[in-house]
Amino acid sequence: MLDRKLIRKDPERVRAGIAAKGARFDLDGFLLLDERMRDLLQETEALKHRRNTVSQDISRLKKEGGDVSALLAEMKQTSARIKEIDAELKETEERMQQIELTVPNLPHRTVPPGTCAKDNPVVRESGPIPELPFQPLPHWEIGETLGVLDLDAGAMLSGRGFVVLRGDGARLSRALSALMLDIHRDQGYLEYAVPYLVGREAMVGTGQLPKMEEDMYLCEKDDLFLIPTAEVPLTNLYRGAILDGDLLPIRATALTPCFRREAGSYGQDTRGMIRVHQFDKVEMVRWTTPETSYDDLEVLLGDACAVLDALELPYRVIELCGADLSFSAAKCYDIETWSPGVGRWLEVSSCSNFEDFQARRGGIRFRRGAGARPEFVHTLNGSGLALPRVIATILEMNQTPTGKVRIPKALVPYLGGQEYLEA
Repeated sequence: MLDRKLIRKDPERVRAGIAAKGARFDLDGFLLLDERMRDLLQETEALKHRRNTVSQDISRLKKEGGDVSALLAEMKQTSARIKEIDAELKETEERMQQIELTVPNLPHRTVPPGTCAKDNPVVRESGPIPELPFQPLPHWEIGETLGVLDLDAGAMLSGRGFVVLRGDGARLSRALSALMLDIHRDQGYLEYAVPYLVGREAMVGTGQLPKMEEDMYLCEKDDLFLIPTAEVPLTNLYRGAILDGDLLPIRATALTPCFRREAGSYGQDTRGMIRVHQFDKVEMVRWTTPETSYDDLEVLLGDACAVLDALELPYRVIELCGADLSFSAAKCYDIETWSPGVGRWLEVSSCSNFEDFQARRGGIRFRRGAGARPEFVHTLNGSGLALPRVIATILEMNQTPTGKVRIPKALVPYLGGQEYLEA
């Protein structure tokens, strides 16, 4: 969430930032609540000070044998008013917190302006896209011909948007996961195995709730959510903690399944593995200091690109414009691979800096030294990578005229020396 001091002191910056994201927020209404809150706090502090003074006067007068009836009557009125104020303060604070949770993070000053994805500039390309000397097939045709992908089984088991990998397809997925985790471990990330179900507080902490609850899978009996990404459990590992500043940046990675209802995307990308409700993904999360977080974002981006370099897949990096940023992100890069069978770029990673937005929601702070005042950390996360579209791109980019698919060299050791997928 945003710093209340920022909202109060620089409302025009907040107004402009929210508008850049195409969001709506009753800023004036929030400022009125904030003003009311501060007025109530001043009043109750004055009343409590008066109550303490009168209590001393009553004690003194009683010892002197004086009349304290008027003071007792005043104390009764004061206590009643303090009780009224406390009730209104609680109600006002709850209303402000509810509003705060719906306010998006502000874009960083370097984020390009724009109103849709078409305004996202390309900032890096890995090189020219290799041209296949034949008409490429889409990955679903390749996968089903080779027997490594079974879309009908996925639909039969769970419905539209679920897939089954079998045989060498399942082995390829496992090999990719192991390669990615090994790369990130060498980059300094600590690997975790985390729960796939989390409580509501964890989802609020990283910003999925309340805004995106409709897109989440909820186990209502226990009020637990299936995670949409390992970002949620990883980031919340330090919820409520005060970290040692000398240990920053802290880096973590995990392989988990990800579950997304994608409630607003019905009818989009229904073929193959481009848009599915359950998929595996390796995630990277970093906790760092405010002054280094944007350097860390560039490092995080490089860590994700290293996986695609190892897989010899062509890719490009785009910088998201304000209107295309996620709810929690202050700045974000997307990494896309080229899909020759589909004929377009596919997003396989998003690398985001949330600044202190998630840290404020989750109470994640650090100290620069012994006795120093705790400060909010900056959190970052990036996909390293999402497997379905990477598998799709591998199948399409490495298909051969004979129908076999070449396995990227970096994966061959993970597949026991196997160099091709074939029927």
